Amino acid sequence: MNHKVTLIPGDGIGREVSFAAKRCIDATGVKIAWEEQIAGEEAIAKYGTVLPANVLDSIRRNKVAIKGPIITPVGKGFRSVNVQLRKALDLYACLRPCKLIKGVKSRYTNIDLVVVRENTEDLYAGIEFSQGLERTQDIIDNLEELSGIAIKKDSAIGIKPISISASKRIVKFAFDYAVKNNRRKVTAIHKANIMKETDGLFLKCARDVSEEYKGRIEFEDRIVDNMCMQLVQKPELYDVLVLPNLYGDILSDLCAGLIGGLGIAPGANIGDSMALFEAVHGSAPKYTGLDKVNPTAMILSGVLMLRYLRENDAADRLEKATEEVIAEGKYVTYDLKKDCNDSTSVGTSQMADAIIERLNA
Repeated sequence: MNHKVTLIPGDGIGREVSFAAKRCIDATGVKIAWEEQIAGEEAIAKYGTVLPANVLDSIRRNKVAIKGPIITPVGKGFRSVNVQLRKALDLYACLRPCKLIKGVKSRYTNIDLVVVRENTEDLYAGIEFSQGLERTQDIIDNLEELSGIAIKKDSAIGIKPISISASKRIVKFAFDYAVKNNRRKVTAIHKANIMKETDGLFLKCARDVSEEYKGRIEFEDRIVDNMCMQLVQKPELYDVLVLPNLYGDILSDLCAGLIGGLGIAPGANIGDSMALFEAVHGSAPKYTGLDKVNPTAMILSGVLMLRYLRENDAADRLEKATEEVIAEGKYVTYDLKKDCNDSTSVGTSQMADAIIERLNA
């Protein structure tokens, strides 16, 4: 079966890891017609916008995309392309498996967690008002009147929407994933003890949805700060975690830390009719063009993509080949060596070569 897939290489080291992943995916034998599109800094230079309409058109047409890291300026510049894509395409479920691979340095053993993050609302909905604007002052005045709580006049304001519809569908996604993948438990994470209306609503929705799976999948909830401690102390107690947007972003990085870092953390953004796959890590511009960065996160994102395309045999073979190369520890990038200064470390493309050789063995 032939598949059409949109490929967005990304910024910084994006092209290097994206094309390494593409070569590995092609080596599985799955027939994919790749449609390359650009977004981010390269798109600004060519089209004057970080997210040209043709990128969204391509993904809507092909239904499946894989994307390299795209830079997001901190505190200034353009708004995150990742957030724009998720919102524009209603890719409401962010799936981030965190599984420890033999040969990767970690303080832990046998980590196998799945983070399911709501993608469309919460503080990441992007509803913000800059400090000093007249409309911001109007909002402050209205909020003070409605709530009876004083707000400093020199504040910037952000809005945190949490809805019943978005909360129920992300929790249902987490439970359905657990059922399909033979997981045992779903844990909903929140701060409902303080944010009783927003996080309280998310928790109520999670409890309501959990009733549909009673007797099949265990359910519990945890307060987010306590959950951070629990994951550090006893991660083996947890399985599938479902979270609102901001907590999901933070805890997915924490879980990546348990398995050795962002370099091996894959991700998927899934909606009802389309999906976008991407590494969790950033664009690391200082390494651009050095053929040095670990491609594992992008390759494993390709594994998730193959499973989404129902090419399960190819996905299993690519995952196995990647894990074997890492476990052997010979043809891996510097960060996967016991000593990062090991002169026998290889580059991005050479590690991809080794994985392809395993696939064809």
